[in-house]
This record gives sequence, structure tokens and C-alpha cells, in this order.
Amino acid sequence: MAFFTRDPLPSEVRDRIARLDISAQYLVEGLVSGQHRSPYHGFSVEFAQHREYTWGDELKHVDWKVFARTDRYYVKQYEEETNLHANVLVDMSESMCFKGAKANLTKYEYACTIAAALAFLLLRQQDATGLHLFDDDLRGRVPATAHPGQLKDMAAEMAKVDVRGESKVGPIFHRLAEEIRRRGLVIVVSDLFFPAEDLLSGIQHLRHRRHEVIVFHVLDHEELIFPFEDITLFKGMERMPQLLAEPRSLRAGYLEALKNFREKVEHGLAESRCDYVLVDTSEPPSVSLSRYLVARRHRTGARR
Repeated sequence: MAFFTRDPLPSEVRDRIARLDISAQYLVEGLVSGQHRSPYHGFSVEFAQHREYTWGDELKHVDWKVFARTDRYYVKQYEEETNLHANVLVDMSESMCFKGAKANLTKYEYACTIAAALAFLLLRQQDATGLHLFDDDLRGRVPATAHPGQLKDMAAEMAKVDVRGESKVGPIFHRLAEEIRRRGLVIVVSDLFFPAEDLLSGIQHLRHRRHEVIVFHVLDHEELIFPFEDITLFKGMERMPQLLAEPRSLRAGYLEALKNFREKVEHGLAESRCDYVLVDTSEPPSVSLSRYLVARRHRTGARR
């Protein structure tokens, strides 16, 4: 069944982020000239190192100042600027259907807006971008390309899914780490309703393959503050049973468990040099995204 029919990239989101970009913070591999640093050396933008002159090198790259000091010929090498190869992983498990009283979107709809907005920026930069939808397995896929119609194909794939399974990321992330050959950017958009150990193990595999990773942790406002007061029937998702409970007796334990989980995930991702972005669905997607992208731009600029 189609889970939603709305445009995953409404005009207010597009307009808010239109002047922003998303650059790789680490070295990437690419095929065409772009704005990201490549691990391959050429003669283009940013100076990297010297090497000794060899027959066939163009004389215009000889560093004559070094020759004057050493009486030996050296040529300048530069870091080549290249395009980015990105893959967006969106959680389509049953828990992503939740929408609290203050939210305009379900977590899945919100995640799709984040995915579409980032794809819009990446494709505008001529960066190849692909999509993977997952619950306990990979359920939908749009191979990475920079084709102009890619965003439309990604939106159609996100709109047609049947959100009903449970999420199991361990085997999926390990599989993708082996399948995605060209190192680049992997963006995970999920409520992270699975063991932290499974997530961090999969992320470490992706990092071992030299991918840069960003994790958007999408939670409803009610999941963050647990505002319930009266006796409430909590409906189980992802094969969990229903629970009739007095919320005030659960609040402290729930908030402590959530805090510990978030800290474990954030610390583990920081150790792997990955970005962790907590997203509250009561906040407009345009605000959440622009705040992160501006902070990332400043951080990336400082590293270069």
C-alpha cells in the first residue's frame, strides 16, 4: 500500500535549504570534477605536496623556487576536487508510523522529507545519490546516479512502501558496507529502535570501508518527553504487545533509559568520527536541516 501521497520535498523546505550545500568532510572517490576532496592527486585546485620531476611532466608545474634552493626539479601536486557518491538509508519499519499530538508528520514522512531534501542538495551539486529502504531487510532501492530524474524516482520509491516490519540493522549495514564499492557518504535516517550494539557494529563496518556516515535520529516529541498523565494503553509495534499502564510510574525510568541509549549511540558515533543529529518531529524539517547544514558547513570549512 502507499504510505503517503504528499510531496516529500515541499516548497517551504526547498526554499529554506536552497542556498546551503553538503560537502564531504573526509576524502571521497568520484568520477567528475566537483567540490569534494579526492584521494587522488592531480593538477587542479589545492596544493598537496611536491614530487620529483619525471620525464613527461609539464614544465608549468615545476616549482622554480624549490629548484633555486636545491638545484633539483620538483613538480607541484594538488588535491583534485571531485564529486560525491552518496547513499541515503531510510528506516521503513512499523515504529516509524508513529505521530504524536504535536507532530504534523509521522516519523516516516519526516524521514522521507529529510532524505528528499538532502538528495535535492546533493543532486544539485551533481553528486550521485541513491536510496535504500529497510526494516528487517532491504525493501526498496534506487541505485545511485546524478541523473536529473533521480529525485523523482526516489520520491516514488519512498511513497509506495508498505510500512509494517521490524527493524534489524546489523546484517543490513554489514551487507551494504560490502556492496557499496566507491567510498563516499552514507546517511542513515531512523528512529533507531534497535540495539545500539547492532547499529554501532554496522557503522564501524561502513567506516572501515572509508565511508563518511551521518545518522539522523528521528523521534516524535512525545517519545522525547513522555507527556502522558492518565492511565494509557500503549499499542505495541514491531511485534511488541500492548501495555496498559500508569505513565507517571514509568516516566523516570523511560527517560533515563532513553538518555542512556542516546548517550551510548552518540558516544559510539563520535568515536567512529560520524555525525549524530537528533531530530524532533514537532520542529519543521526545514529548521532541523538548515541548522545542521549550517553547522556542518562551518565545521567543514574549518577543517579545510
